[in-house]
Amino acid sequence: MAEKKYDASSIKILEGLEAVRKRPGMYIGSTDKKGLHHLAWEIIDNGVDEIINGHGNTIKVIMNKDGSLTVADNGRGVPIGMHASGKSTPEVVYTILHAGGKFEEGNYKVSGGLHGVGASVVNALSDWMDVIIYTDGKISEIKFKNGGEIDQPLKTIGTSKHTGTIVTFMPNYKIFKNSQFSFTTLCERMQESAFLLPQLTIELENKTMGEDDKVTYHYEDSLVAFVNYMNEDKNSLHQVVPIHGEKNGIVVDIALQYTDSYNETIESFVNNVKTIDGGSHEVGFKSGITKIFNEYARDNGILKAKDSNFDGTDVREGLTAVINLKIPEELLQFEGQTKGKLGTPEARPVVENVVYENLKFYLQEHKADAMAILDKMSGSKVAREAARKARDEARLGKNKKKEQASLSDKLTPPQTKNSKINELFIVEGTSAGGSAKQARDRKYQGVLPLRGKVLNTEKASLADAYKNEELNTLIHCIGGGVGSDFDCKYINYDKVIIMTDADDDGCHIQCLLLTFFYRFMRPLIEEGHLYIAMPPLFKVTLPNKDFKYFYTNEDYKEYTATLKTSYTVQRYKGLGEMNPEPLRVTTMAPESRNLIKVNINDAALAEKRVSVLMGDAVEPRKDWINENVDFSLEDEFQID
Repeated sequence: MAEKKYDASSIKILEGLEAVRKRPGMYIGSTDKKGLHHLAWEIIDNGVDEIINGHGNTIKVIMNKDGSLTVADNGRGVPIGMHASGKSTPEVVYTILHAGGKFEEGNYKVSGGLHGVGASVVNALSDWMDVIIYTDGKISEIKFKNGGEIDQPLKTIGTSKHTGTIVTFMPNYKIFKNSQFSFTTLCERMQESAFLLPQLTIELENKTMGEDDKVTYHYEDSLVAFVNYMNEDKNSLHQVVPIHGEKNGIVVDIALQYTDSYNETIESFVNNVKTIDGGSHEVGFKSGITKIFNEYARDNGILKAKDSNFDGTDVREGLTAVINLKIPEELLQFEGQTKGKLGTPEARPVVENVVYENLKFYLQEHKADAMAILDKMSGSKVAREAARKARDEARLGKNKKKEQASLSDKLTPPQTKNSKINELFIVEGTSAGGSAKQARDRKYQGVLPLRGKVLNTEKASLADAYKNEELNTLIHCIGGGVGSDFDCKYINYDKVIIMTDADDDGCHIQCLLLTFFYRFMRPLIEEGHLYIAMPPLFKVTLPNKDFKYFYTNEDYKEYTATLKTSYTVQRYKGLGEMNPEPLRVTTMAPESRNLIKVNINDAALAEKRVSVLMGDAVEPRKDWINENVDFSLEDEFQID
């Protein structure tokens, strides 16, 4: 089918814009730092969609000194003719909700933006927006103010043979309070786009600092480079395997590699949109890879007639894979407004068949690699069956007395058995544990003191975790199982709260525990059950006995600098130094405490960061901490 002309008649209007300013969270999810960056993604994705469809090859993103953001692409440029509504087409695109070229069949074969919602939503949530358009041999400009009002109607300001669109917008920082664009966040997201599109070059520039920071991303190897990037801190078993196929209009690109780790990382995308909740394409990938490895193992005598098959967790242990599909608009179905899960039923058999056929050929041609991978799967199968046997014995009463004795020696449980309200505080040492036990609400708060530092599980197996006394106690205390069998439906606590001292040892224990939960109880994080407590650093008492607690050095210094009278300061070096009442008020009582919820926003970045921070290599860890870590109180702790 010939590509339809992209002009003013391509744009369709569905409804107005006013609701965005009243309820921004409905359109961008939140008005915090994450929501602010969502504005950037909406404008950037418009340029990405142009490039996906063969128009242009470069996107430039600039953080300006005044807090505004500029996004430029060399696509076709927004049409500049008059729209059937009587308005100029750019005015329609940037002020009317649900107006865009993606509603008219033929303009975009595939697209991943919010179908015309994005540009107008960004305008609605901005103090001003300037749009410069290169198309039809002209340079045109339109300006907006106050969330979408026309400041300057569309006019021609020059001529040019180039095409493209340059959008500069100033977010309304009264809406996005205490938020600023992060150059690191922009770079991470744009690097991901460059991995997915080998024809794309992305340039980023940060003008907010004294000297400009500039970064360029371009990857000819595409997904192969993506997997190598995620695995560069791991020991791989073979070279990255690229997989490509097309059927029924669906284009499948996959890259995969096995490492000696015990964890799987699968990143999936559809039309350049990350499908964080998976969907039919991931189901097809998993079934295809499980099918071919079991078939190959039986054909080559690795699995005997009496042996059971490898299950999915055996096949995916140590696997890193990136799945990228291009699906035509007429087949594209997402589940939910956020597009987190692919619902297109045709994708499953297509991906399964492509994976099966490509891997079948690869395994036949690379027997040494195949044997190394299958040897790892065999080890996973043995460990899984042994762990299941141990759990079954525990359920039948064997070892139960031993486990109960171990728990009763350490855990101070809550009085109620209601797992929907119970909280578990994991504390550092017996001294802190004693204070926490006295400060807790006995009805629903339990306390588990840890003795010493727990095992670093970044390079540990499930068997190693079971052998570690502290982790073994933690596993049985939380309930719900561990590893691939972990299920949040069976946990004993609604909130698991890490409560450590605000010193180097406390931070290290936090990291070790976060690594354990990420590696072996990831649903605990994904389903919102893991938290970090924030005990205060200082207590400042005035002569009249009034006092305040402070959680950061900055807040403490800012407050004391304003005092005109004498005061006394108590610096809390550890939880064990706090009396039960201040510990209760500042750190444990729901009505007055600060809790940081642990989230995973980006699995690939989380995998990368955990590997860097908890792996064996010192220099990458040191470099990352120096560049990225800011030890201050944030609204929300996130493993991005």
